[in-house]
Amino acid sequence: MCPSATEIIMEAFLQEELEDENLKCLGNAGSGYISEGFKYRTGKGELIFVKINRKAEAQQMFNGEYRSLEILRAANIVQVPKPIKVINLPEGGSALIMEHIEINSLSSQCGKLGELMARLHLLNSEMLEKSKKLEKYVGKADKLTPVTQFGFDTTTCYGYIPMDNTWQDNWGNFYSRKLKQQMDILETVHSDKEARELWSELQMKLPAFFDNLNNIQPALMHGDLWKKNVGENEYGPVIFDPASFYGHSEFDLALTRTFGGFGASFFDNYHQLIPQAPGFRQRADLYELFFYLNHWNQFGTSYRDQSISAFCRLLRIE
Repeated sequence: MCPSATEIIMEAFLQEELEDENLKCLGNAGSGYISEGFKYRTGKGELIFVKINRKAEAQQMFNGEYRSLEILRAANIVQVPKPIKVINLPEGGSALIMEHIEINSLSSQCGKLGELMARLHLLNSEMLEKSKKLEKYVGKADKLTPVTQFGFDTTTCYGYIPMDNTWQDNWGNFYSRKLKQQMDILETVHSDKEARELWSELQMKLPAFFDNLNNIQPALMHGDLWKKNVGENEYGPVIFDPASFYGHSEFDLALTRTFGGFGASFFDNYHQLIPQAPGFRQRADLYELFFYLNHWNQFGTSYRDQSISAFCRLLRIE
């Protein structure tokens, strides 16, 4: 198939940006809900993946994804594409360039992914423990150091919505801020009276969801762990399209439930390393609420009923 005029122009632009006159476009490599993806071969014969978005918000979105990929790779636990560069496009928008990894749908490696995600979630606590013993701990990469707060050093996005990742000592307060941000957007765009009233009631009850947890340790999150952002290849599981931050490990599991696609082996292997804590099911519903609200804000009122139902479950309203 002959390349389109747009692909020819983009190829010439990337040749200049990457200083590689032999860079060649190999065609569309799959598009997501908001961005397009193209595969290229460099002059050295390496494959790269270029994610393109024409919106003005794309640069902030891709900067957050770049940093997320960078720190997940530094953890050195599960396969993640190596980020290469974020560039602004001449006609507007931005592109994220990264290593191209051949990925199949998650199947036989589902259980292994559960184990690796648990190990990822435990890593920061292990690093903190070693740092106490050794006074100075050198991680697996110079970009990864233990943290004692919840948040992230870069703004990350869910779709186009930027997250306030300002560091916070208390997880309950940090998560409440995440929910409030979604509700503020909802109020501005939809001004839904029922959602507003339910949120007002839930806010007062949020601390009770964390009463049974003595000490939540910050864990490195993928942040957007659903079936379309995971896969496998001959080397094992692969994760991609992250929106990372340091949070409660259970948060990463919420989206695996919301849209399915993760088999029992994933959860069995995960909970062998991180057992369910008291109140796990209720907090799972609480964390799912964030994703329903985000989808309502991102994609419209088709997610209203799921959001209202999540509120009602949490408040036990029939």
